[in-house]
Amino acid sequence: MSEPGKVKKIYTLNESNSVRAADNPEKTKLLDQFREALRTRHYSRRTEQTYCQWVKRFIYFHKMRHPAKMGESEINAFLTHLAVKEKISSSTQTQALSALLFLYRHTLDREIGDLGEIIRARKPKRVPVVMTREEVKAVFSHLTGDKWLMASLIYGAGLRLMECLRLWVQDVDFGRNEITVRDGKGFQDRVTMLPESLKKPLRDHLRKVKAIHQKDLSAGWGRVQMPYALDRKHPQAPLDWCWQ
Repeated sequence: MSEPGKVKKIYTLNESNSVRAADNPEKTKLLDQFREALRTRHYSRRTEQTYCQWVKRFIYFHKMRHPAKMGESEINAFLTHLAVKEKISSSTQTQALSALLFLYRHTLDREIGDLGEIIRARKPKRVPVVMTREEVKAVFSHLTGDKWLMASLIYGAGLRLMECLRLWVQDVDFGRNEITVRDGKGFQDRVTMLPESLKKPLRDHLRKVKAIHQKDLSAGWGRVQMPYALDRKHPQAPLDWCWQ
């Protein structure tokens, strides 16, 4: 029971799953601040989504307490719970820790000190599984259409899944047999090879997609999301074929 004359401050998750003080609804929501801090440092959307999920789980674990009211001991308890009760992997526990450290350093402007003795998840030593050529062919034999083309690009050009999904038309150079990967892991650009065997299937795919794009433009659609707010500098760029 709260003391007479005092307003009890309750932190809740609102419609956007953000923690806010119930007696100060106009204050910027925590997760909105957290997302803004991630975006200003050019973290990927996938990392942003993952980090936000860890912050939510941290808050739920501590019964909806605001992170500003917690510290090293609460972080220790959460990470230990992940290792002991949920039996997560070492890399997943490290990911959760990274999310929380970012929250405190760049959103709450607070450095985290010694976390004490954290029960670390075990990092198993396993031999990586490498498929033989016959196994790869067997998998590819069950794929058709776009799925086959994507898997072939990932395997033949050494692309990660999201790198493949985020390729723009202008990133493929048929003359040089090259694919440019932009903002890959670690925000690094790199150039990789375009296998000769995939040039015709990829050209055929782009021909079909361009026809769909032309129909979309005629219907008033066909815009794509631009990186780094380039659509403000070049308003028509989201409609260009090279950015599809």
